[in-house]
Amino acid sequence: MTGVGAWIRYGDPLLPDQLAFAARHYRVAILQPWEVDAAEELKRLRPDMTVLCYKCLSSTRSYEPGPIFTSGVSSLEAEAEEDGAWFATRLDGTRIEWERYPGHWQMQVWNPGYRRRWVDNVVGELRDSPFDGVMADNDVFDDYYGLRLPVPGAADPAGLRQALGDLVHAAGTALNAAGKILVPNIAEARREPGRWTAHAAFGGGFEEVWLGYDPVHLFDPVTAEAQLPQAAGPGLSILRVPTDGNDRHPNFTYGLSAFWIFGEGRGAYSATAHDDYSRTQYAPELDWQLGAPRTAPQGGNHAWWREFEGGFAAVNFNRDGRRRRRVPVPAGLVDGEGRPAPSSVVLQPQRGVLFRRPDA
Repeated sequence: MTGVGAWIRYGDPLLPDQLAFAARHYRVAILQPWEVDAAEELKRLRPDMTVLCYKCLSSTRSYEPGPIFTSGVSSLEAEAEEDGAWFATRLDGTRIEWERYPGHWQMQVWNPGYRRRWVDNVVGELRDSPFDGVMADNDVFDDYYGLRLPVPGAADPAGLRQALGDLVHAAGTALNAAGKILVPNIAEARREPGRWTAHAAFGGGFEEVWLGYDPVHLFDPVTAEAQLPQAAGPGLSILRVPTDGNDRHPNFTYGLSAFWIFGEGRGAYSATAHDDYSRTQYAPELDWQLGAPRTAPQGGNHAWWREFEGGFAAVNFNRDGRRRRRVPVPAGLVDGEGRPAPSSVVLQPQRGVLFRRPDA
């Protein structure tokens, strides 16, 4: 049985042996939509793996040659529709290219015609494909790309969110009817009660900034704990914690511990640097099978731990250096090197730890 890893991989072209490695170590893979042969091979090697294709809800990319695109509506198709009427524009009529992402053009997600075409295109493309569904990127909460609202058709971020919610609902309903799932990249769901549950209702949700924005700026304990219900679904929860790209960065086990304590090992987990989606990120702890929980989450004051049939996890969400927490550790466990675990461990702020049973 493989572990709980998510292979978030939609950057550079595939390298030799990556598919075999992924089949051995990951539960979920996200590929580029044209990597159909790779998806088919992963499903052959691991029929139980969930393999998703990347699609963007909010933009089209003018640099992509096709014939398969990361967008639901390609740039050429959008140009041909009513003389480019589906491109979002500023108040002066100029199109909106995303800041920091050249060649990404904001689309009128509030336009019903655009939404219908997005759904029709994506469902038609996936209906007979080996992909299990779609990871729909840029289900945004706020203006992250320099739209500088208001623009014609979108007065504020709330209107943008509503339009994307309508698109997610329509796409999820249609994909489910075709036997596929939809897993949106649901930005900042913690800021709107019910947002995660509603947008993840069609197969799951992806949280790209779980527990922090970057390796240094992790969330305060109240903010971190507001995200914890996302680990429990609905559907497939894919949770990514930020690191500096080093797979032994302490954030790797910090997030993985919380993933187990509050998600019981369901879903899939990854820890990467910003936009570092071309590698096979991995730490041996991803393969650990902690099994069914023996207890509910224990603790308080932003430090939590939980015992499982196959191991133990603990996490300290406090970020004040004076708020270390001593946590009792059950007997009979070992660390990643196979050494006996101590009877207790002092968790530094924003750190986590996992131990396993020797036979797990």
